[in-house]
Amino acid sequence: MMVTELHKFVSYCRKIQPQTQEDIKKFFEGVLFFPYDKELLLQAYLFLNLNKLFPSCSELLLFEKSPIADYTDLGKCDFVYLTNRGNLFLIETKFIDTEATGATERKRRNKHRNKVFDQVITLKSRFSEYWNIRNDQLECGVFTTDPEIDWRGNDVNVITKSITIDNLEEWRVNYRKFESVDNY
Repeated sequence: MMVTELHKFVSYCRKIQPQTQEDIKKFFEGVLFFPYDKELLLQAYLFLNLNKLFPSCSELLLFEKSPIADYTDLGKCDFVYLTNRGNLFLIETKFIDTEATGATERKRRNKHRNKVFDQVITLKSRFSEYWNIRNDQLECGVFTTDPEIDWRGNDVNVITKSITIDNLEEWRVNYRKFESVDNY
């Protein structure tokens, strides 16, 4: 991707996602008080702990938007970040219920595991085609509540991270305590 192409893409992102990083942070902090949407809670954790999980990511360009103009039927990307190396980093999230038991739940978990990888790999391909971005300038990540996915990204060049459901809930409950300590 040439600099002008990157500039065009970043300009496009700022037009359709004009909120500042601080506004987005406030949005995600608000999610913590209403944790009914578990996927959104997982996304809040990711955004508010990004440097620990994906340290190369520097600026959020898109959140839950289609990276391809108004073609939402082609899929939305959960997060698109600009990296400190000038690449794009696509991250898909998936709240996977690891606490449910039984054969049906095992099948459901496996389906969700496969789906989140398929989503990010498909989006990488669409980015490459639509924006004329070379594959080596597109990085991919997956973030879930299932530690079983941690090894799955190795063969498909996807960085995988996870947090357990218990740790996610503990973080949600204690976020304000940690936040006030960090500010002093």
